Amino acid sequence: MIQYVAATGSTNADLAARAAAREALREGDWLVADRQSAGRGRQGRAWFDSSGNFMGSTWVERCAGDPMPGTLALVAGLAVFEAVTPLIPPPQRAMLKWPNDVLVGGAKLCGILLEGTGQGVVVGIGVNLARAPQVEGRETTALSAYGPAPDRDAFAAVLARQFELELERWRTFGLEPLVRRWTAAGHPEGTPLQVGEPGDEPLRGTFAGLASDGALQLRLTDGTTLAIHAGEVRLAADN
Repeated sequence: MIQYVAATGSTNADLAARAAAREALREGDWLVADRQSAGRGRQGRAWFDSSGNFMGSTWVERCAGDPMPGTLALVAGLAVFEAVTPLIPPPQRAMLKWPNDVLVGGAKLCGILLEGTGQGVVVGIGVNLARAPQVEGRETTALSAYGPAPDRDAFAAVLARQFELELERWRTFGLEPLVRRWTAAGHPEGTPLQVGEPGDEPLRGTFAGLASDGALQLRLTDGTTLAIHAGEVRLAADN
């Protein structure tokens, strides 16, 4: 079920509040807003709010035997990648940047934020359908740059189905096929990367694939390889 609201502070915060209040949350349900006044991304950054874009959150129940919940970042990224790929005509193509950014021509198309709460994980997704934000130091894009902006409600239905499919694959088949598919859609091995939170001196190296647990492998200039489980990743060309 997809519930639409005209305006809210944050769809992630709304679902997290429902979980904290022990309200019934069903996996597969989505909350989608026309406008958000307090949307946020990583490091508390503002989550761009624009009419015509997709802004929504869903709930994933943590079940015995599930892969590590952090790997839901890869699941969400793949779901968005699959949902937008048919809407981007060649020669342009979507590409994943670890763990879940979707880029087109190096420009960011979506933002994804996972927040663990109670016995589940809230997955918030924002996709630039009609308009791209102006973000200092970052190139952004919207699907409207490659054709007519998709209808928000129709896109929401496609994304919800794709996320459900990716979640089922994650639970049924584990991480090996997820890592393989992410690798096929992601930046190629050898891509120069910088890893580090804003204000920190970044680690510099090249992409050496994903580990079996979904961690990014960063090959340093001395030939050693580090497994990165968290942190902000930027293509070297972004700087």
